[in-house]
Amino acid sequence: MSNRIERLGLRLPLMAAPMSIASNVALVSACSRAGIVGCFPTHNAARGGGLASWLSTIRADQQAFADQGGTPAPIAVNINVSRQKPADILAQELADCRAAGISIITSNAGNPAELVKRVHDWGGIVIHDATTVEQAEKAVAADVDGLMLVCAGAGGLGGLLSPFAFVPKVRSFFGGMIQLAGGVADGAGIAAAEILGADMVCMGTRFIATEESGVAAGHKQMLARARMSDILWTENIVGIGANFLKPSLAEHGLDPDHLPALDEKGRPSLPEGLRPWSMLWSGGQSAALIGDVPSVAGLVSRLHEEYRLARRQAD
Repeated sequence: MSNRIERLGLRLPLMAAPMSIASNVALVSACSRAGIVGCFPTHNAARGGGLASWLSTIRADQQAFADQGGTPAPIAVNINVSRQKPADILAQELADCRAAGISIITSNAGNPAELVKRVHDWGGIVIHDATTVEQAEKAVAADVDGLMLVCAGAGGLGGLLSPFAFVPKVRSFFGGMIQLAGGVADGAGIAAAEILGADMVCMGTRFIATEESGVAAGHKQMLARARMSDILWTENIVGIGANFLKPSLAEHGLDPDHLPALDEKGRPSLPEGLRPWSMLWSGGQSAALIGDVPSVAGLVSRLHEEYRLARRQAD
């Protein structure tokens, strides 16, 4: 592992991605206990007691684990920095994270420059999403500490670039932390990401199908049964490109090959009552590598053994 990751005290160079619905308190706490970074988006907490409450609960679990002799891994919070977000909400989220001593903030959907200044003020780091080289360049100009390169095959809101080109290109002009996201579901993939030039992997779909994940049981089982051909990249569900599970669309009366077109303003035209994420389920191409629904602890142990084997073979 790189020196950057070793300093975080992780068992594996791995973050469980911040995912709507799936990333709940149980999942993030289990990741911390298992020795990897757990991350959640702030909007998840808004539906479950508020950000300060979530952070307090997770911190209490980390302390309990430490009291038992364990070494909890750090957690991260994902903050959307789009221009549509009210300034007072952003300020409160940052205040809650600072009060809880959160050292890692991930960001997306906007210019992270102001966020970086505020997080650096308390000694934290910012890792910003990018799906294109141009987005990565803008984030670097904003002085981010890391980049999450969302590559082809990622679940949910994914990019279209191959990691074999995207990661080396960004590494050629950026010396900070690089996370590879998209298409990784095993320890060999984590090792491969390091060889490409990434410091760690951000893994989403594999963690949706875990016992602690907050999604419906049917979503987990669908991922465990999914084939590569069951994954559909489309803009017609949420208005921007994302990967969804074809069987989930079909279960709600949609024809995956003939989805309702976007309206003249580029907005989805789904039948009334159909909600993306909670009803129309997402999953990346790595779903084809998933065959079970383990606990987070069991999954991380498996990934660790696969990673160690892959590294030995590579060396």
